[in-house]
Amino acid sequence: MASMRAGLLMMCKSRVFDGVFTQFCHKAKHTKLAQCATANIGIRNVSSSYNSSINDEDDAMFLHGNKLHTPVMLDEVLEFMSPSENQVFVDMTFGAGGHSKAILDACPKTTLYALDRDPVAIAVAKQLSSKCYGDRLVPLEGKFSDLGKLLSSHNVRHNSIDGVLIDAGCSSMQMDSAERGFSLSKDGPLDMRMDSNRLPHQPTAADVVNALSEIDISKILKMYGEERQARKIARAIVQYRETFQPIATTKELAHIVSCAFTHREARKRKDKLSRPAHSATKTFQALRIFVNNELNELIMGLEQVERYIKPGGKLAIITFHSLEDRIAKRFLRGIDYSEKQSMNLRQKRRLGMAKDEEHGKPGMPMEEGHKNTVWKQIRKKVVIPTDDDIMKNPRARSAKLRTAVKCDDNIDND
Repeated sequence: MASMRAGLLMMCKSRVFDGVFTQFCHKAKHTKLAQCATANIGIRNVSSSYNSSINDEDDAMFLHGNKLHTPVMLDEVLEFMSPSENQVFVDMTFGAGGHSKAILDACPKTTLYALDRDPVAIAVAKQLSSKCYGDRLVPLEGKFSDLGKLLSSHNVRHNSIDGVLIDAGCSSMQMDSAERGFSLSKDGPLDMRMDSNRLPHQPTAADVVNALSEIDISKILKMYGEERQARKIARAIVQYRETFQPIATTKELAHIVSCAFTHREARKRKDKLSRPAHSATKTFQALRIFVNNELNELIMGLEQVERYIKPGGKLAIITFHSLEDRIAKRFLRGIDYSEKQSMNLRQKRRLGMAKDEEHGKPGMPMEEGHKNTVWKQIRKKVVIPTDDDIMKNPRARSAKLRTAVKCDDNIDND
């Protein structure tokens, strides 16, 4: 078997477009993957030019900062935040600055701290600060988990922020940049790091698919992409990299995932609007979340937010898939993240009694309608984009907005 794989790899490198290559692979029962490898060699040749397409961060900032950007549910966010004089806000996902600019423009005497882990987004924020808003816009480069440290460096105290916005997930700038490796529709290096080269030791998506075992890749796809065919896709990835070559580009991975499905299975794939969806959509989502540790960062970021928002302060969270929304919902309702989903009343009572006993309290059953005493949700149901919003920005189709106000009787002066 090892000699067969070595032979296939050698032929893949030296005789890619030779008909003998496909014939030999057919005999080895790898026809589909062989066709995928044949197509992907051309992709790799093209992708080698991406690293020179953007020479430095300033060029990237100019490229992205001048694109038309449509913020998700901007009117709803502005109506909820209702900025007024001398208020202080934090945009924890600055991106291209659409929401931040709208908040700053709504009232001329507001201050906004713009947090982002992406160096390109921070470059945009610095340019806007120097040319338009001055000291009113303060760029903060870092992850959600860095919020407390960064705010402290600017002498911002706990319980002092009037409003916080979190627009979770991947920004349009990142999705539209082939060289960042987020989009399966644009060919580029399989990177997916939101921090780009800011953290040089952070693994890329290519490192993940080329280094982890089939079982580990399958767990990632199932957990972070909610992919039902995780084992089948993971098997195809490992089979391809072991038989042909390491996976290096977005198109290459998309082709491999497509090869794991029959035509009938691929046709059944639909998005939330019942439109045909690419077979690799959930795979790309899972790898992106894993590479950037997005869910843990969101949890840590929300914990930081709770400390810094003042009583009566406002929190708006925009999510784009069920994993993010589940975290936001549990946070606002005061439900432990480790609690099992869809527990019955008996299970909830047992959990409540166990937690009370841990803290030395008499075991008391958890009530079915237990409410969070820290946050008061403004609406029972989430806000979703209107049809007009989706027409203007199709990426907003899966967005959900949750809003809440911090209750007055929860003050932490540490």
